[in-house]
Amino acid sequence: MEGNPHTHDHTHGRDHDHGRDHDHDDTHGHHPHDRDPGHRHEPGSSRPAWPARLRHRIAHVVTPHHHDARDKVDAAMETSREGMRALWISLAVLGATTAVQAVIVALSGSVALLGDTVHNAADALTAVPLGIAFVLGRRAANRRYTYGYGRAEDLAGILIVATIAASAALAAWVAVDRLLNPRDITHLWAVSAAALTGFAGNEWVARHRIRTGRRIGSAALVADGLHARTDGFTSLAVLLGAGGAALGLRAADPVVGLLITVAILFVLKDAAREVCRRLMDAVDPALVDAAEHALRDVEGVRDVGQVRMRWIGHALRAEADIVVAPHLTVVQAHELAVAAEHALIHRVPRLTAATVHTDHAPTGSHDPHAALAHHGGRAHA
Repeated sequence: MEGNPHTHDHTHGRDHDHGRDHDHDDTHGHHPHDRDPGHRHEPGSSRPAWPARLRHRIAHVVTPHHHDARDKVDAAMETSREGMRALWISLAVLGATTAVQAVIVALSGSVALLGDTVHNAADALTAVPLGIAFVLGRRAANRRYTYGYGRAEDLAGILIVATIAASAALAAWVAVDRLLNPRDITHLWAVSAAALTGFAGNEWVARHRIRTGRRIGSAALVADGLHARTDGFTSLAVLLGAGGAALGLRAADPVVGLLITVAILFVLKDAAREVCRRLMDAVDPALVDAAEHALRDVEGVRDVGQVRMRWIGHALRAEADIVVAPHLTVVQAHELAVAAEHALIHRVPRLTAATVHTDHAPTGSHDPHAALAHHGGRAHA
């Protein structure tokens, strides 16, 4: 309890390892405990009824639970390792793709392929800031960074957006220069093969990054995957430039280069929006709805006030106000807050901790939060 005797902040990393032991992901929003009435406390009671306690003990015997802080650290490190593995695999695939395309650019002089190659190289290099962010994210919280270093990924997202913008500017500049100073391109068959190679490499990387980013909750990795996906389609556009050149149209290659620039700008818009939402602590409204439903389903919760959530790295943290019966003791209100947080963690994907504030139902005209009103404090739920 922090400050208010009825406020509960219970970090389940020290108590239950929900990320590993309960298969707690986007496809499994419920836990068997949620449907077990024995896992809830009776209103006004400090302990559940004996049949409920018996079922609770049996459930905890057959369901693996860990109470070691090392389990939470290991889970976080495994998640980071998964993100790092996705980055280095992407770097290897895109690095090989870029090397093949760079050789063909040198032979052919294709501006469209040059733009695609530069973009692929920039995409591969985004693994560097993301890798640094994942490493920083493993560091433990301290008195200065009390929530840890998970939001380093958001800073990496900014660098990725800047890299995309720089690649768009370079592609545009080269394409415009070639329009003003046209020249023939050669080795058209090699240019076509390089375009197909670029598409295959980028699409594979895009699928891998997006799938891994969504699984571990990394907005930066998802944004990077979207970037790679559009790179794949821009690689196919190089075929148009090669086809036009085969027909004797000199402008076809730089025009395709400009089209690639436009495609990069669309990726820039999507990636910037994703990163900005994370920086502004935006969450999917469906997660808030799920949290409110979970709280209302807790026996003893009479009403639900404000619910807040924010991403910190791969994990969500929440703050919630609940209304309880006014006659509850501090111990009973605390146990109800624990039950509410337990329900939240089992019902909201990637939620690892919540601070639950208990308000009592109105007993008269007195508002217990009146002293906070002129400070912009919480309104009565």
